[in-house]
Amino acid sequence: MPLSRSTAWCSPEAIDQVAAVMAVTPAYLSSVATFYDMLETHPRPPHNDVYICTNISCSLLGADELFDAMVGAAAGDSTVHVSSFECLGACDIAPMASVNGEYIGPLEPGDCGQIVEDLRAGRPVLESKQLRFRRSVDPGVSAGNEEFVVSEDDRNDT
Repeated sequence: MPLSRSTAWCSPEAIDQVAAVMAVTPAYLSSVATFYDMLETHPRPPHNDVYICTNISCSLLGADELFDAMVGAAAGDSTVHVSSFECLGACDIAPMASVNGEYIGPLEPGDCGQIVEDLRAGRPVLESKQLRFRRSVDPGVSAGNEEFVVSEDDRNDT
């Protein structure tokens, strides 16, 4: 199964070395490293990252329920790391998530089981809801009377 992270982390030795190069104290650099969710300060096994946006737009549209459903869907699977995230900056697809760096949404709690299943199988996650395949931020945009669909050729060009 492809995982998004290796065992990379900010070791104390690396923090000391980078602090020396940047002419700051190791304590200052450690405070920066521990502030950001996407930096690790201890080794972790490789895993898939699922960040659920919980900022205001996503929250108003059900992010708390989505987060709870995602935690439940991933329960007992040590290869899926679920975390809330203050803002992923994609309010137009709220509620949304970043799964291994792929923005998906809008999501419903029922999508969470499929996300975990796709991750376990090594498949693209909810491809129909991936931001990069959307022609418009408005999901109601249509071509004629049919919903606008991105062809397989278009997907390969992205």
